[in-house]
Amino acid sequence: MKKLIQNKVDKKTIAEFPKVSFPGKIIVVLSEVEAERAVDYLLAQPVLGFDTETRPSFKKGVHHKCSLLQVSTADCCFLFRLNYIGLCPAIKRLLEDKTVTKVGLAWSNDVHGLHELGDFDMGTFVDLQDMARKIGIVDQSLMKLYANVFGERISKREQLTNWERDVLEDSQKRYAAIDAWACVRLYCEFKRMLEHNDYELVIVPEEINKKDEENIS
Repeated sequence: MKKLIQNKVDKKTIAEFPKVSFPGKIIVVLSEVEAERAVDYLLAQPVLGFDTETRPSFKKGVHHKCSLLQVSTADCCFLFRLNYIGLCPAIKRLLEDKTVTKVGLAWSNDVHGLHELGDFDMGTFVDLQDMARKIGIVDQSLMKLYANVFGERISKREQLTNWERDVLEDSQKRYAAIDAWACVRLYCEFKRMLEHNDYELVIVPEEINKKDEENIS
C-alpha cells in the first residue's frame, strides 16, 4: 500500500499530532579543536541535516548575527556555537564540502546569515523544498512537511529564545537538534518515495484550506 501524502496540512490537524522527540545524542561544540574533530566525524557520514539559529531581535533596527549551526546525522547532532568559535576553518571545510549529501530547508536564507560571519564557497546542498515540490506538496515549512510525512508535531516553542546565552538550556538544545535531524529523516523518506513512486498524493479541497485559514486569523 502506497504512503498517503497530502498536498497541504492544516495547523489544526498538526496541533493534534504527538510531539516529536529527538532520539539521539547532542554534542555542543565550543572550541576550534572540538570543531575539527566534529567535522572529521561528520564528513564520514552518508547524509547530514543542516539548520541555523539566530538570536531574535525585538527592537527595530537591531540585527544579530547567526549564533548556532546545527548539523545532524541520523542519530547524533552537533551544535556549533558560532558566537564562540565564529566561521572557523573546520566550519568552512564542512560548508564547502562537495562529497557528502547535505540537506537543509530554505537553505539559501541560512547561507546568507552564515556569510555575514565570513567568506566561503558553498558546497553541494539539497533543499527539501525542491523535493517536496516534486512530490506535489504545496506546504514549505519544516513543521508542516514533517507532520505530513510522519504524523508528528515539531514544537516551535524555543524558536524565539536567546541563542547567544552563555549556556544553552536543554530545551533549546533539543529544539535545535530536532530541526537538523528532521531534515535527514525527510530527505531519506522523500528520496525513497520518489525513487520507488511509493506514495499517493491526496489533494485537500480548497474550501477546507480557506476555512482553516479563517479559523487561524
